[in-house]
Amino acid sequence: MIQININGQNTVVEEGTSVIKAAESAGFSVPSMCYNEELGHFTSCMLCLVKDSVNGRLFPSCSVTVTEGMSVITDDEEIREARQTGLELLLSEHVGDCQGPCQVACPAHMDIPQMNRLIAAGKFEAALKVVKKDIALPSVLGRICPAPCEGACHRRTVDTSVSICLLKRFVGDENNLHPYEPLPLKGKRVAVIGAGPAGLSAAYYLQLNGYQTTLYDKENAPGGLLRTNIDPELLPTAVLDREINTILSTGILFKGETEINATLFQQVINQYDAVVIATGALVDEIRTWGFLTNPKGIEAGRNSYETSMNGVFAIGNTLRFSRMSVRPIGQGKEVAWSVAQYLSGEEVIGEPRLFNSSFGRLLGDEISEYLKESVKYDRIKSDNLLSEGYTPEEAIREAQRCLHCDCRDIENCKLRDLSGKYNANQRRYAGNVRKVMTKYFAHSIVYEPLKCIKCGICVRMTSKYQEKYGFSYIGRGFDVQIGVPFNESIDAGLTETAEKVAKACPTGALTVKS
Repeated sequence: MIQININGQNTVVEEGTSVIKAAESAGFSVPSMCYNEELGHFTSCMLCLVKDSVNGRLFPSCSVTVTEGMSVITDDEEIREARQTGLELLLSEHVGDCQGPCQVACPAHMDIPQMNRLIAAGKFEAALKVVKKDIALPSVLGRICPAPCEGACHRRTVDTSVSICLLKRFVGDENNLHPYEPLPLKGKRVAVIGAGPAGLSAAYYLQLNGYQTTLYDKENAPGGLLRTNIDPELLPTAVLDREINTILSTGILFKGETEINATLFQQVINQYDAVVIATGALVDEIRTWGFLTNPKGIEAGRNSYETSMNGVFAIGNTLRFSRMSVRPIGQGKEVAWSVAQYLSGEEVIGEPRLFNSSFGRLLGDEISEYLKESVKYDRIKSDNLLSEGYTPEEAIREAQRCLHCDCRDIENCKLRDLSGKYNANQRRYAGNVRKVMTKYFAHSIVYEPLKCIKCGICVRMTSKYQEKYGFSYIGRGFDVQIGVPFNESIDAGLTETAEKVAKACPTGALTVKS
């Protein structure tokens, strides 16, 4: 056995243990992408760098074994800077979207590609669950949203964008059910002042997360401008009432005909553990409540929505005017994160924002690659759109037009996780001209070479399991790629190990088809 020191902590490990495993056994996590326990070290990504605390030298912890008396630092400013640089070099040639551009453009950040896949598979209830994770009023927004998501859709490069709003409306209209059960109450009470789209959304997500929420409004029925300023032919009252009743059925307490003034506001603050202001456009009365304000509205944190008053948050047109109801509805979901963090005693940062790789517009040669997972016909039109929307058959056909440009392995991509952790800049070392994206399909997997970081895991794994062809390094220098030798197909290269190598891939380059 050998004694070493890691971050000032003495630990004993077996001789021959790698430094990365020794650090892990001592409770310290060291990032890596090319390291695979089954295959041993390879030393290509250089993210597992640690420091010799005696001489200050950085070295890859996956390929160095422990020695008696070794003293190692696994994390400091120099190490983090080196890891950040390593990630930025890997990202410089990484071509792929983490989130689809439609999801990025959606103010509520709804997972639109996943909704499309589920609709295309006829799984309408599952699609509604995806939608309501981010949007509390899908039937309403499906009728009135100006659809910024459709403006960003890659399908526009081919013909016309996917009809995202009508698909969202379809899953809302098709399912008269509530896809989420509220968590048990946590003993904390929250007041939401204003029952318009922002307030309804905030109350919904707060109640789902176990916070008993009371919704105040000066009118006798919730809905705000959705009820008073939109033509009932565009948004029928029955549709609005159905979705609002679904929200209230989670256990929210609604107190209508209650106009909050400065005196009542102080009472509300004293009665509740947190308060969300969602009253719509700021009026002079609210300016007397004690907030910091500006000419547009209440001053609040950009991501946290915290006001200058402890435990009080503000969202929607109270902050600044917006014509898009999807924006305050999205803020209602986001402020629920902030309130939960505040009530849990955590740092209030709002909804977590993960790293997102984006490569911009499709190039001409890439259209045929993306159409491999789609259909070639144009946007589905229907005579029933204004009155009834899509039929199930039309919805399925329209959803099939999605190009699936989001990452299939977004939840398990080490490159994305670490790029966010180390605040990597994808553009720092990127050139002016990018390569053309390609996709290969074989067995149960998809291979996208430009998402590959050349870590060699698939090469070593197919060699270990004695694939006849397997994967290999092809080319030299900056042009090297991972592929099947002798110009053989992916099918021929991965006859036995397709899913195994896909699950071992640290990025979305090799993924199992959903």
